[in-house]
Amino acid sequence: MDAIDRAEAADGAPRGAAPGPWPRRAVALLGACHPGPTAAVTLLVAGLVVAAGQDLSGGVLAIAAVLTGQLSVGWSNDAVDAARDIAAGRGAKPVVAGAVDARAVATAALVALALCVPLSLAYGLLAGTVHLVGVAAAWAYNVRLKSTRLSWLPYAIGFAALPAFVTLGLPGRPWPAWWIVTAAALVGVGAHLGNVLPDIEADLATGVRGWPQRLGPGAVRLLLPAPLVAATVLLAAGRPGAVGGVAVAVALVAGIGGSLTGRHRPRVPFAAAVLVAAVDVALLLWQGAALS
Repeated sequence: MDAIDRAEAADGAPRGAAPGPWPRRAVALLGACHPGPTAAVTLLVAGLVVAAGQDLSGGVLAIAAVLTGQLSVGWSNDAVDAARDIAAGRGAKPVVAGAVDARAVATAALVALALCVPLSLAYGLLAGTVHLVGVAAAWAYNVRLKSTRLSWLPYAIGFAALPAFVTLGLPGRPWPAWWIVTAAALVGVGAHLGNVLPDIEADLATGVRGWPQRLGPGAVRLLLPAPLVAATVLLAAGRPGAVGGVAVAVALVAGIGGSLTGRHRPRVPFAAAVLVAAVDVALLLWQGAALS
């Protein structure tokens, strides 16, 4: 069942009031694209573009490709999950609130994907192919893999593809250093754990049994900092120095502290993971020379 089919099925489910005037629907549609993650990934790529020394035209093209790809992923996620979100009563979702139709969200996802393909390939055939593999992995997560033990894999592929996409569009099409790609993949795994952690109980109630849901919230809280701290260590080792040492120390304290206090303060592990992820992103941008 594709995104449109799922959206049509969801449109038959009860939810809030009918969509309002088109400006309100447009705002709701924007809210359905997962604006936080979409903006975060796009800004990360913008930073990588600058760190790698890409020129203005190439940088704009790379950012546009990633933005449309992320929009397609976010919208497809809400379109595919519409019926499940309604069943779980996730009223913050625009589709559940009735602010926008699930079919409109699915259509927007397909339009964004149609724009992403030529934009990605225009940045370079090899670079574009790498990026589209990452986007395809994210769609595979939305459609099927999120309910399997391999739910972590699309996140790893998608994040690992980003630095490779940026550098393969540079003159000479250089690959980034291996530790950059590996660290990005680890950040992706950490992002998956952190993203799922608050919703594990609701996911299990609606039949979603991905890797974190099978582990359970307690195990995920303990595991969450591991891939992020590992990414910090890799990035710091790739360019040894005082900055890397401080970053590893901060990551270890935040990660271990978050895990230890998570049983009594459930929000602390996620906040700690965000801090470690921010350290990883800063190190990734600091590694600009290793990108190319």
